[in-house]
Amino acid sequence: MTLLEARGLAGGYGGADVVRGVDFAVSDGDCVAVLGPNGAGKSTLLRLLAGVLPPRGGVVELRGRPLAGWRRRDVARIVGYVPQAVSFAFPLTVSEVVQQGRAPHLGPWRPPGPRDHACVAAAIARVGLAGREATAVQRLSGGERQLVLLARALASEPRLLLLDEPATALDVRHQLALAAIIAALRRDGVGAVLVLHDWNLALRVADRLVVLRDGHIRADGTPADVLRPELFRETFGVEIELVPRPDGPPLIVARSAGTAEAGRS
Repeated sequence: MTLLEARGLAGGYGGADVVRGVDFAVSDGDCVAVLGPNGAGKSTLLRLLAGVLPPRGGVVELRGRPLAGWRRRDVARIVGYVPQAVSFAFPLTVSEVVQQGRAPHLGPWRPPGPRDHACVAAAIARVGLAGREATAVQRLSGGERQLVLLARALASEPRLLLLDEPATALDVRHQLALAAIIAALRRDGVGAVLVLHDWNLALRVADRLVVLRDGHIRADGTPADVLRPELFRETFGVEIELVPRPDGPPLIVARSAGTAEAGRS
């Protein structure tokens, strides 16, 4: 079943469209990696899909209904959006931040109940931060803070995750843990859209790749369809080698800068 669909989507900042005429859809259990050079519009696309940034053209539908017609509380129960970074102005603990993920399920006067506390504890454990509940987020590393934001999204029990560069501050061990979390969620029918820069991580977690360039979709398909040296040459300006591996997808190795223009940086 299609969870989220965009048709002719356009939007940006300050009167200029960064994303132009994008058609995009994600269904239950899908994992889509959005890739592209710097300035391609990846984060803007995610903000438009999440409803954080209003579109200037096209439409986004959530479960077949225009996103603009949904209450934000109801959207937040279905879609968990995790931005690249969040600054914490107040000294909140890990548990207090993750508790914010239950807000869409609480009325204005209802305090958190046993189920809310259980969801918070499960989300913290799922990202590997059990035992750190009382730690102030300001004392955590950048990667650990990113995991707290993921746990906050998981606490809302979403059916779709929109993750903007979730692995940027993570070490290799935590990147593998992130891949395992996504795989487990997919088995439960949760969809995911991840903006990534690491192509090899994208191949590990996603069954579909979307490549943006200058706000347009340059490629959209399975890894087998998208992994073409000419695409890397035209989009990123690099020459690559695909190194076969017996136990998984090929390893992408950049060999040299290409001669084609790679788009805006």
